[in-house]
Amino acid sequence: MLRQLDQGLRASVLVLDVILSATAFVSVLALLGPRDALVLTHEESLKLLVLGLVASLVWPLVLQSTVVQRATRQLPVSTLLSQLVLAGSASTVVVSATAFVLRAPIAPLVLLLCVLAQLIVICLFRVSILTALRLARRRGRNFRNLLIAGSGPRARDVMRMVEQHPAWGYAVVGFVDEGDWPVDPEIPAERVHKFVELPQLMRDEVIDEIIIACPRSVFGALGSIVGVSAEAGVPVTVLSDIFGDYVPPPRVTQFDTLAALRFSPVHHDRGSLRTKRLFDLIGSGVLLLVTGPLIGVAAIAIKATSPGPVFFRQQRCGRNGHRFAMLKLRTMVNDAERRQAELLDQNEMDGPVFKIKADPRITPIGRLLRRWSIDELPQLWNVFRGDMSLVGPRPPIPTEVERYQIFERRRLSMRPGITCLWQVSGRNAIGFDDWVKLDVEYIDTWSLLNDARILLRTIPAVLRGTGS
Repeated sequence: MLRQLDQGLRASVLVLDVILSATAFVSVLALLGPRDALVLTHEESLKLLVLGLVASLVWPLVLQSTVVQRATRQLPVSTLLSQLVLAGSASTVVVSATAFVLRAPIAPLVLLLCVLAQLIVICLFRVSILTALRLARRRGRNFRNLLIAGSGPRARDVMRMVEQHPAWGYAVVGFVDEGDWPVDPEIPAERVHKFVELPQLMRDEVIDEIIIACPRSVFGALGSIVGVSAEAGVPVTVLSDIFGDYVPPPRVTQFDTLAALRFSPVHHDRGSLRTKRLFDLIGSGVLLLVTGPLIGVAAIAIKATSPGPVFFRQQRCGRNGHRFAMLKLRTMVNDAERRQAELLDQNEMDGPVFKIKADPRITPIGRLLRRWSIDELPQLWNVFRGDMSLVGPRPPIPTEVERYQIFERRRLSMRPGITCLWQVSGRNAIGFDDWVKLDVEYIDTWSLLNDARILLRTIPAVLRGTGS
């Protein structure tokens, strides 16, 4: 009954999405579009009609393929809004492309306002729906009955979460477990059943979902729970902490034809990562064209003031430690790497990193190039090739990685970048441990918006010389 209700509600919401998005688009177009509709030719009117249909239908299609449509009961409002904004960006691209292809008689600003009105209306509607549903669940409606597999601390924690969030609309109907260990004091012993009683329990009780929250010691017996629930058509949720408290959240995937769980320290949306790569490709290409003359002038100055090549190629470690040749304008004397051993006692950084603020190997022109980060510009070619990204943890050299602690290698779980949080947060004034923390923070909280913020912070950091 609950599934039918939820499916009916989702279908109704999608229909209302179409109606509201169409109303918002037409309303703004009527207010700000062509003043005299009679002046439009039949072809122009048809183009506007097609554009309006695309603008109205694209929203439900985009929402249906995102977490907004597959939203769980625990979905925070902030996550809902961020997903709606992301969906709005995708819709804007589709509608703008349609208008461009059709050559629709509508000003770009009016088109942008139409799409913005759709976004505002959809956000208000979806947040209102979420608020109304949570209010109804607090009053005892649209509940889902949970059966918890386990009777120890993990099962107790799940029970606590359910009790602390009545807006989720869950009710614990009982527990199933197998073993002679004592039941957690907070769990009523009379509500704990054996695994073998599960089929009868599912006949006697209405169960909408089973959550497995028991220790690894009974992992072998969980097959019976999954089998019985699959036969009854009841979904099963396995808490990933059954594999350990420090295991990252899993992602459902496939290994050939086999269903699998992938435990990865980085679970970023593939669409967002593709957008990041597209932005890197376009951004690096444009910046290479714009900064080409500056790189040329710097190359001439390097060649004229010190012997050796113009460019400095150095082996660096990229994602997961794969090596690549990073390109920079040479700012040191030609034998700088050989002379590093003589300066180890002057190292000003802790950890495996070697840095000296007043490094005697830096040439006069090199110091100027470093002051304004001009020496980093050739790395745009590495970004264009795909070795690096515009934003990401700085790529370390192999000898540094060899000295990493195992947890420090997590810095390598994303594509390295030209600029990063460390670069805009003080750079050489920050110790290696804090540098690692900043990189891990970037990886764990990564988003396209955060990348944009770091890029914007990079500009004043370079102008002040703190990004050098």
